[in-house]
Amino acid sequence: MSTLSVFHPSSPGLPNKLLTHHDDIAATLAEQGVRFVHHPLALRVRPGSAEDEVMAACREHLDQLMTGHGSAAFTLLNRDGVDPAQADVRDEHVHDAEEVFAVVSGRAQVGLRLGEFVYSVLCEKGDQLVVPAGTRRWVELGETPFCLALRLFGSEQGLQARLTGDETARAFLGIDEL
Repeated sequence: MSTLSVFHPSSPGLPNKLLTHHDDIAATLAEQGVRFVHHPLALRVRPGSAEDEVMAACREHLDQLMTGHGSAAFTLLNRDGVDPAQADVRDEHVHDAEEVFAVVSGRAQVGLRLGEFVYSVLCEKGDQLVVPAGTRRWVELGETPFCLALRLFGSEQGLQARLTGDETARAFLGIDEL
C-alpha cells in the first residue's frame, strides 16, 4: 500500500501525518508542487533481472513515460538484495532536471524536503512520483532492497545527482521502520 508520511525535522521518528489513500497523497503532494499518480501495471518483471530482460519487458511503458513527460534521459533502479557496487541512493541529493520516479515492481520510499517538512512517500508498483528539479531528495530501499523503478529526467545533465552533504536524511524513519 502506498503511503505518505509527513515529518517535522525536529521529530524524524514520529510523523505528523500519515496518509494511505492515493487521492489524499496526490492532493497533499500537489500543494508542494510534486505530482503523484497511481496506474495499475500489468508488467511482470522481477527486481534484480538482467538489464536486457528489464528493457524488453518495460520498453513500451518506458516510451510512453518518456513521451508523456518530455523526458530526455533515464536510468534504472534495479535491486534485489544489497549490491555494494551500486551507489547508495540513501544519501540526500538534488537533480538539475525534473525526475519521474516510476515503480515497475517492488517498492521504494522517496524522501523529499519541501518547505519546512519532510515528505516520505512509500511507492509501490504502478506509482509515479514527479519531483521538480532542485528538490532535495533521497531513496530508501531498506535492509533487503526489492525494487525495480524507472527514473526519468528532463535532460542528460539532470540525470547526474549532486550530493548535498546533509546526513540528516538518515535520521528519518526508513522503509523498514514505518
